[in-house]
Order: sequence, then C-alpha cells, then structure tokens
Amino acid sequence: QVQLVESGGGSVQAGGSLRLSCAASGYTVSTYCMGWFRQAPGKEREEVATVNGAAITSYADSVQGRFTISKDNAKNTLYLQMNSLKPEDTAMYYCAAAGSWYCQPGLYGYNYWGQGTQVTVSS
Repeated sequence: QVQLVESGGGSVQAGGSLRLSCAASGYTVSTYCMGWFRQAPGKEREEVATVNGAAITSYADSVQGRFTISKDNAKNTLYLQMNSLKPEDTAMYYCAAAGSWYCQPGLYGYNYWGQGTQVTVSS
C-alpha cells in the first residue's frame, strides 16, 4: 500500500522560507515522476513543481527561481524548498506520485496523493 505523508508546512512572514517533506512508503521515489501541487481556497489545484524519474525538474512560472524540488533516494523522500515566500503562495500543498517515470502536464497521471500540509504566508 502506497502512503505519502507530507510535513513541514506552517505560517511564515513574506520573504521567509519553508521546506516541505513528503515521505513515501510502498513506493520508490527515485523511479517515478513526483510532484508538488497546491490549492488555495476557492481555486483549482495547480501544479507547483515536478521531478521525473531522470531527475529532470519543472516549475510553475510563479515559483521559478524561488522553489526547488528534490528527491532523497536514500530516505525515499520528496522535498520542496520554498524561499522568498509571498502571500500568494498561501495554500494547502500536496505531494503526488505518478505511475510512470515521465511527468504528464497538470494533474493527470498521478495515482497517489498525500493528505496535504498548510502553508500560510503573511504580509
């Protein structure tokens, strides 16, 4: 049974940093595409960053240069380092795992989702 457990969310002031973690069990993070998504109240869930089985990363324009996605294969954990946070980054952040090494655009192809961790950025 695959489980994804996120942690690391919290409340910070604008300009601050947070690191989200997604610990996987029953799933090998090194092999497959994984991603971070977020959903703000009243808005659709959106892709934030992805990393495929070849460790190639992709970022939404809104976070490019501020966020970094990475995998620790030894710990079987996915991370999202978030720097220079802005109030518009406030959302529930979800970790997701695909069934393929390549990442499809948007929410497609992700078979497993974590429960989410809240990030709140105040101005």
